[in-house]
Amino acid sequence: MSKARVIALVLVVALFGAAAFALSREGRFGPRTDKPGLLLLTSLPLVFSEDFSLDQKGSPMLAALRSRYRVVPIDVTDPASLAKGRLLMMAQPRAQTPDNLVALDRWVRSGGHVLLLADPALDWPSSKPLADPTRAPPMYPDTGLLAHWGLRLDSPDRRGPAAGTIGGRAVLTMSPGTLSGDCAISDHGLVARCPLGKGKATIIADADLLDSADLGEQAAGNDRAILAELDSLEW
Repeated sequence: MSKARVIALVLVVALFGAAAFALSREGRFGPRTDKPGLLLLTSLPLVFSEDFSLDQKGSPMLAALRSRYRVVPIDVTDPASLAKGRLLMMAQPRAQTPDNLVALDRWVRSGGHVLLLADPALDWPSSKPLADPTRAPPMYPDTGLLAHWGLRLDSPDRRGPAAGTIGGRAVLTMSPGTLSGDCAISDHGLVARCPLGKGKATIIADADLLDSADLGEQAAGNDRAILAELDSLEW
C-alpha cells in the first residue's frame, strides 16, 4: 500500500471516529439531553395506547414526564432493569415476582427513589375484558411490599371523582384509596412518604389521576403535582 493510501485510510478512520464521538454526545436522533433519567414501570396506557398502536405519541402524562425527564420504560423490577437509573415511577404495576420485589426493596434501601401509584379501585376506561391479562389490574396487586414498608392500603368507601391535594397542590382523583401506617401520611391518607435505608418511597393511593385528559379541566393540576413529587424525590 502506498504512503498516500495509508494517509487517506488514517483520515477516513479519524473522520468515522469523530462522527461516532459526536453521535455519542448528541444522541443518534438529535442533540444530547441533560435531562435526568426516569425509569417507568406501568400497566397503564401511558406510553402506548391500549391496542399498542405505534402511530400515537403517548398520553399527556407521558408528555409531561418527558418535559422534565428522559423516560426509560422497564418491564420488571429485576436488578438489571433497576440498574438503569436511581429514580423510578411505578404506576399501577403488574404483580412482581418475589425475587423482583426483593430486588426493588434492596434498590430503594441502597439509595433508589421510587414514586408508586397504587390504586385499590382503578376506574381507568378500558375496552378489554376484566380477565384479559394485558389489561391494567383493577386493584393494586400488593404481594406484601407495602406491609414490608409499614403501610396498609384500604379501598374507598365510595366510588367516583374526589377533589384532593398532593403536597398542597389541588388534584382530581377517582375512587382513591387510603394509606395508613408507619410512614409520614398526608393529604387525608392519599399520600405516604417513607424513608427506607439510604433511599425513599412515596406512595399515592390513586392511579386514575394520571388520566388527566379524560378527567377534564378540574384535573389540570394533576400532572404538575406528579412532577413536583418526582422532583422532591430526586434530592
